[in-house]
Amino acid sequence: MNTAEYLAEVERYSAHNYHPLPIILSRGEGAWVWDIEDRKYLDCLAAYSAVNQGHRHPSIVAAAKEQLERLTLTSRAFHNDQMGPFLRELCELAGYEKALPMNSGAEAVETAIKAVRRWGYRRKGIPADQAEIIVCENNFHGRTTTIVSFSTEEAYRADFGPLTPGFRMIPYGDVAALEAAITPNTAAFMVEPLQGEGGVIVPKEGYLWETAELCRQHDVLYVADEIQTGLGRTGQMFCCDWEGVKPDVLVVGKALSGGFYPVSAMLSSDDVMSVFHPGDHGSTFGGNPLGAAVARAALRVIVDEGLAERARELGDWFMGELRAIDSPHVKEVRGRGLMIGVEIKRESGTARPFCEALMDRGILAKETHEQVVRFAPPLVVERSDLEWALGEIAEVL
Repeated sequence: MNTAEYLAEVERYSAHNYHPLPIILSRGEGAWVWDIEDRKYLDCLAAYSAVNQGHRHPSIVAAAKEQLERLTLTSRAFHNDQMGPFLRELCELAGYEKALPMNSGAEAVETAIKAVRRWGYRRKGIPADQAEIIVCENNFHGRTTTIVSFSTEEAYRADFGPLTPGFRMIPYGDVAALEAAITPNTAAFMVEPLQGEGGVIVPKEGYLWETAELCRQHDVLYVADEIQTGLGRTGQMFCCDWEGVKPDVLVVGKALSGGFYPVSAMLSSDDVMSVFHPGDHGSTFGGNPLGAAVARAALRVIVDEGLAERARELGDWFMGELRAIDSPHVKEVRGRGLMIGVEIKRESGTARPFCEALMDRGILAKETHEQVVRFAPPLVVERSDLEWALGEIAEVL
């Protein structure tokens, strides 16, 4: 089949819930991917930061193959020899006492919502069914019915009601708004330390620390969604590390899988995790031996290859080079590490045509929030690859 035939097949049989670029990828290695006609592209999306370690990293391939030959699934009805070591290694890396493994990022967010609500009732004494979670405008935490209930993106919510109550919305980046929104019924504040899907929005310096301190003062749990920003992407192991903030609840996913198999987790203290008892919450595939083995290898790659430091160094340089491009179409270049957004002026149209033009030149980037071209390549990308890309990007911009 050729590209047109593959596209026609997807158009015929797939629900139209995405608007991908018209390209059919068939293989990948490191920061590069190839389409079915053997054209080569620099991947500047990294599967929304799920492939921080690069496509088909040899160490993760080896771990996956070895586990595939042994055992893939036990369910949580039985123990397996991979989940315990995986959770210990994850907790030691992130500095937490316990972790609860799930599969998708949205499942981990849902797990955090259940945990903080129950903590609010059983530890803080919030009256039954009155717990509130404060969230931010322009957020993206997933696609489940409960999660879209506190989205401000109308397309995510329209005709999916009745929506789930219990969430209070405040502007992102506004410390005073958080202070004003906290009540005795506030169980938690859930925030992205950098809004990725929202357009690569970086809050002012001090925002994370100040909001975390407010939560501490008011006995409110601080929940950081680091599904996209964590595990090296922004130039620190976790984006909250930029301000020395340790959230009460940390949610991770995406790169935890190395791009191989869905793995996510919620991490917290013994106190918060103790609200769960057998039968309260679970997942057939959460903590399965294949996923755990893959995640252990994925974490080792991030640490052993210094990918957070690599993202910081390459990101600072790459962002500076992007800002130096003299373009009449660019409003702003912003980001941290190798999560970078180039905002296109509205008078120049949307970001989509720029992404299509980049694709024609061998660079795969994707628009977000209509106006922003996001550049987030695998953290193993070579500087020489980015130097080549800059020439193409400059011509497109």
